[in-house]
Amino acid sequence: MKIIGVTGGVGSGKSRILKYIRDSYDCEVITADDIGNEVKEPGEECYEDIVALLGREVLDDDGYIDRKKMASAIYVDESLRKRVNDIIHPAVIGRIKDKGNKARSEGRPEFFFIEAALLIECGFGDYVDEMWYIYADEEVRRRRLKEGRGYSDEKIDNIMASQLSDSMFRAGSDYVIDNSGDMSVTIKQIDERLGGRDGR
Repeated sequence: MKIIGVTGGVGSGKSRILKYIRDSYDCEVITADDIGNEVKEPGEECYEDIVALLGREVLDDDGYIDRKKMASAIYVDESLRKRVNDIIHPAVIGRIKDKGNKARSEGRPEFFFIEAALLIECGFGDYVDEMWYIYADEEVRRRRLKEGRGYSDEKIDNIMASQLSDSMFRAGSDYVIDNSGDMSVTIKQIDERLGGRDGR
């Protein structure tokens, strides 16, 4: 089996690509966002620390950490955001590697995909067998974010400024998928890399 990291800038279309891979190959796909949500649930390793840091006002009526409330609390305070990330990121990295190690020891499924915007920065280049960079033209990404998520130009500028440059993504990756155009072109690149639609 092979562990493959999938990274790229906001709006590059990682989610759509991973949906195709899930539907077409013998694989497991995990995302840092999903794991990040897991470790913040009641009883999980980050829950108490985040509530202690941000206060119970970030909880919803059922006692779960509300993502929007948490985002609002840390949006205007860079130091607070860093402290929250210092709680969450190590837990996420550890859980991702635990899942990857389990898949490696069992030798299945054939492909194990890890998706995160910060894979390269978090040192996963030495952990995965391959790092994929999902590329899309900036103009295409901006259009997707405006039309699909309703983001403003200012919000897009801020997010893009916080992420790696195209050259840095490329330098840290083994394979580049150009997802700027039609999905059929993207699918052809994926299938060529994985050895056919069935992945077997």
